[in-house]
Amino acid sequence: MSEIEAQVEEVSVEEVETPVEEVETKAVVETKAQSGAKKEGTDKWGIAHIYSSYNNTIIHMTDLTGAETVAISSGGIHVNADRYESSPFAAMKAANAVVESARTKGFTGFHIRVRAVGGVGSRVPGPGAQAAIRALARGGFKIGRIDDVTPIPHDTTRKKGGKRGRRV
Repeated sequence: MSEIEAQVEEVSVEEVETPVEEVETKAVVETKAQSGAKKEGTDKWGIAHIYSSYNNTIIHMTDLTGAETVAISSGGIHVNADRYESSPFAAMKAANAVVESARTKGFTGFHIRVRAVGGVGSRVPGPGAQAAIRALARGGFKIGRIDDVTPIPHDTTRKKGGKRGRRV
């Protein structure tokens, strides 16, 4: 036996009797509505429309019908120089602004619709699209579907510039 164990055995423990008082306990029945907790199955969904070109990135959040605007922001609001409007950094800042606004309005999830210029323009989204999607995903919302809604003509449209084309 070590010295510490010997000392522990020597210490006597006195039993202390404390009077036990009878305490009346009242069952507190509190509903979820009273406690402020969210009801199960009452998620509020919206749609995040991301328009990304090589000149700007616009993030527009609406309700599920698409008629009511919840929040809107663009890359040009968050940067000073015009050449940075379409940058991933500006898109991320715009997405964070939309996330904060949507969170205060009670939204818990959204679907994402990504749109490029389309038509006779580029059918590839600009550099800010991916950064905007990442920032929205990190915002703590549930994400439903991610769709590409770039308008693509089925019969071709005339390019601008006239019959003889762009003269340089």
